[in-house]
Amino acid sequence: MTTRRDFIKSMSLLTAAGLAAPSVLAEEYKRGMMGANDRINVALIGCRGMGWSNLNDFLIHPDVDCIALCDIDRGILEGRASELEKRRNRKPEIYNDYRKLLERKDVDAVIIGTPDHWHCLQMVDACAAGKDVYVEKPLANSIAECDVMVAAARRYERVVQVGQQQRSGNHWHEMKKYIDSGKLGHIAKVNVWGNFAYAAILNPVPDSPVPAGVDFDLWLGPAPQRTFNERRFHGSWRMFWDYGGGLLTDWGVHLLDMALWGMNVTGMPKRVMATGGNFTYPQNYAETFDTLTVLYEFDDFTIQWSNVVVESGPYGRNYGLEFVGTNGTLVANRESWEVYPVQNRTEPVKSMPNYQDHKDHVTNFLESMKTRNKNTACTVENGSLCAKYAHLGNISARVKEALVFDDEKKTFRHKAADELIKPDYRKPWKFPRVG
Repeated sequence: MTTRRDFIKSMSLLTAAGLAAPSVLAEEYKRGMMGANDRINVALIGCRGMGWSNLNDFLIHPDVDCIALCDIDRGILEGRASELEKRRNRKPEIYNDYRKLLERKDVDAVIIGTPDHWHCLQMVDACAAGKDVYVEKPLANSIAECDVMVAAARRYERVVQVGQQQRSGNHWHEMKKYIDSGKLGHIAKVNVWGNFAYAAILNPVPDSPVPAGVDFDLWLGPAPQRTFNERRFHGSWRMFWDYGGGLLTDWGVHLLDMALWGMNVTGMPKRVMATGGNFTYPQNYAETFDTLTVLYEFDDFTIQWSNVVVESGPYGRNYGLEFVGTNGTLVANRESWEVYPVQNRTEPVKSMPNYQDHKDHVTNFLESMKTRNKNTACTVENGSLCAKYAHLGNISARVKEALVFDDEKKTFRHKAADELIKPDYRKPWKFPRVG
């Protein structure tokens, strides 16, 4: 009889050899061949948007229980608790302050779906409390926060999955295999773009009282004190520097991840050059850039990111990647990837996804927890790399200079840029230290 341990071992070998797709692992998991002996208790911190979507894919697995929810918006918190009770016939405990939730010994893992400026403190505290962590992308809202989060995962020996689910996508793995085959010839340039209208906030409203049931001071947390404005709150917080980094940190980490993976990049670029502003809509209320171009320079190729807030783009795709090779050009996004040959030097190819990326990503995390495998589909180290690339581009555009970042000494050797490496946490919050 095949045991759970034997199945995990055999599937791991098949997956490593490229013979088993991640979705096969997920399907066997759901059928009960895996995870029958153990239950995993998870808690969700940040219940409104992506955090709730993440939890739904956790709850597909019958051996996962959600025993606690945390949010600073009482209305959202109570609504999600009621939904969960109807789904699982058990009401989770609810918390306003994540630190109280982390005191629970029966929580095995936390899902962090809060705004970006909260990821670092919550992830480091969760690791210190002995919890494994599924944390949304971007890993952090600054370069220094990325570094301390990597240190925390290593110091406390926790399993961490960053929510860059394309790392678990079947057609992205096929794309990577095709690029590695060399059929495109020498790749001289990778173009990456993400053109989304939500980055423009064109209907600003005056500041207003904090809505009933919202702990706005706790929502701000380590970010600077500021009045409440609904256009800087739910959803649109991504377009303000204290909480996010615009399209480059929201979509950029996903797409740059595929560019860096495709080109086997594991370190910093030689140089980054960027220019940006609210050029498409000068009246844009957002602080981040609705129009941005970033060039990352390497020894024998470049990677370029661009965004505007008009939802159109090359090849009829408002977001995607273009690997430009001497034999052909490979164009990809979440809907497909395909190859356009140059002078018949290679064959046209088109591949479609199975749209199981996110479910497979969650399954990978749960199995990694059980086997204590730190090498998840998107490790904290990879999440850090991609977030840093996004921050490099934003910093270069903000200081209006080409920059070289020394990742060992943690400096640009540029005063204004160096001031953007690490945030100043608002009291009483303190920047975490590990070790």
